[in-house]
Amino acid sequence: MAYVKKRSVLPVYFVGLTWLVWAWILCLPLYRPAHYVMAALASLVVYYVGKMIFPDRGYEAQNAAQDVPRPEPRPKAEKPKSTGDPEIDALLVERDRAVSEMRRLNDSIKDVKISAQITHLETTTGKIIDAVVAKPAKLPQIRKFMNYYLPTTLKLLNAYDRMDSAGVSGANIDGTKGKIEDMLDTVCTAFSRQLDDLYGQEAMDVSAEIKVMEQMLAQEGLGGMTLGGQ
Repeated sequence: MAYVKKRSVLPVYFVGLTWLVWAWILCLPLYRPAHYVMAALASLVVYYVGKMIFPDRGYEAQNAAQDVPRPEPRPKAEKPKSTGDPEIDALLVERDRAVSEMRRLNDSIKDVKISAQITHLETTTGKIIDAVVAKPAKLPQIRKFMNYYLPTTLKLLNAYDRMDSAGVSGANIDGTKGKIEDMLDTVCTAFSRQLDDLYGQEAMDVSAEIKVMEQMLAQEGLGGMTLGGQ
């Protein structure tokens, strides 16, 4: 808060009125220097009397700079923590880049179906990479996915976004957009299969464990029994 002093303008008006009354109403002479001195003295007296009657006023005002809301500082993007494995660290960086690009494209492309497909691709991509981060031995299984399928998908989506933003219709634009739209169904299926393949070995291990347990339960005469022996 700042203290602001507001000067009263009424004493100044009284000075002007004094000269008006002096010359026009009282018809006092103003053709000699002494006459002007007397009028000036009279104006000075009127001015100070006016200041006494209508003094300057002060009030507190908020600083104008404080009235302007300051934008919230943008949180700095946190650098992913190192896992100790350079390949996995690079994989995490690529995951964040790809997911960020998909979100940007999703916001830009207004088509409802394509938006849903991009959301599916974004979610599936994150799960694929997270599965490999959890078990780095699976990294060779997604090399082609990371080196070709993911970047090519982003390239196609960017091409669609540019043509869609052109705002015009034509054989080249409409034809290319149509091909990309048809291709996205296949791409979504391929991404889902890539994720499913990462759990192939685990599925086999679980199936083997189930089979062994079933055999042991049968040998012990416990097969087919429910809890409580019923």
